[in-house]
Amino acid sequence: MKNLLVLLVCLTMMALSASQVYAVSEAAVLFLMISPGARAAGMGEAFVALADDATAVFWNPAGLAFQQGRELTLMHANWLPQFDSDLFYEFGAYRHPVEGIGTFGANITFLNLGKQYITGEDSPEILGEFSSYEFALSGTYGTLISENWSVGVGLRYIRSNLSDVGAGAEKGEGKANAFGFDVATLYKVPMLPQLSFGLNLSNMGPKITYIDAAQADPLPTNLKVGFAYKIVDTKFNKLTVVGDLNKLMVTRHADGTSDPFYKALFTSPWTIVEKERQNIGGEDEKVTGESKIFNGIISGGVEYWYNDMFALRAGYYYDEPGKVKFMSFGAGIQYSLYRFDFGYVSAAEGHPLANTMRFSLSIGF
Repeated sequence: MKNLLVLLVCLTMMALSASQVYAVSEAAVLFLMISPGARAAGMGEAFVALADDATAVFWNPAGLAFQQGRELTLMHANWLPQFDSDLFYEFGAYRHPVEGIGTFGANITFLNLGKQYITGEDSPEILGEFSSYEFALSGTYGTLISENWSVGVGLRYIRSNLSDVGAGAEKGEGKANAFGFDVATLYKVPMLPQLSFGLNLSNMGPKITYIDAAQADPLPTNLKVGFAYKIVDTKFNKLTVVGDLNKLMVTRHADGTSDPFYKALFTSPWTIVEKERQNIGGEDEKVTGESKIFNGIISGGVEYWYNDMFALRAGYYYDEPGKVKFMSFGAGIQYSLYRFDFGYVSAAEGHPLANTMRFSLSIGF
């Protein structure tokens, strides 16, 4: 039996670092949930209702419609640095407006999972090696349907290259392709232009198959809704507060099967039940009660700009079901057509995301 333990560990830790931690056993290609852009990362990964730069191709394609000019954004992050791993994450996005039609966007996401080794069934002898990675190519479009309201769509090709061989007795390869699409909208309140609301339903599509259709896994279809409010918007000072709510729209059943995405949009539970257990007098554990908690993620943050040159950011990420809670901080500097952003996760020691840093560069044209 081929030993792919190293690869499985890498995948598990990568999944734990993605946004929907509680979805590790529910969906595949969770790298699609890693939030790009150091700017949004500094605000607790809340950006769906702001979406005012090229990273809108991920956060909310409808946000492209309100943007002017062309922009290129590049981001790099060493993933899971505390484990001294060779994982890294790359993201690139570009927007291009076409007068009278709308704004088009394109992006590439790449996650390197490092080098893996194949050993013998009963021996640690290395028989071979291979590299694991996943990537996605996306095209997006946003357009105004009124002065204050826009819609957007996205189409995505997904490639997962986990291994060149099957695990254990499985035949075939750990490779798969899939397609997904997004629909989104952004609305700016006419009587209160500082306030906007956003919605993005992303990664909808057929299940991804590695070995056979019976073992196919759903894509991480995600519903993201949120708001952005510009508390201060003057020439020299700008202060914006944002808030997002994320809900994974995936339904798994006890027999291991899952609903297709179009059905899971209606069957995915909005709450989960936590049963409280306790051991009394050495007896077996007994259920003493239960409580319901929201089966999703809440995040929020603030961004302050001085003279459109220097920015400071802070945010908080709260995922009770996945037991992921952390603060984030960030900063930015803009000069002429260039903007450099930095984001940092301040998580507890031992947390997979602890000390994760994101760096991104944006260039206007």
